[in-house]
Amino acid sequence: MASDPDLAELIRYLAVNLVDKPDEVRVELVEERQANVYELEVAETDLGKVIGRGGKTARALRTVVQAVAPRSRKRTLVEILE
Repeated sequence: MASDPDLAELIRYLAVNLVDKPDEVRVELVEERQANVYELEVAETDLGKVIGRGGKTARALRTVVQAVAPRSRKRTLVEILE
């Protein structure tokens, strides 16, 4: 089962492979009462690549994370910061 640092690393890995400026990819875990929120930050020019047409890429990224997230009482969310 994946642990939290592994999830952050997975999100970072996926994002780095989508963008033109991989050195500007940041992933931070924010633990809230109800959820673990992974905040993904990329260069402004790469925002479209991570979100995708109609949000398809962002949805796919979230689906992958949900699939490997450890089952717990807390929800696991991925937020793309603008």
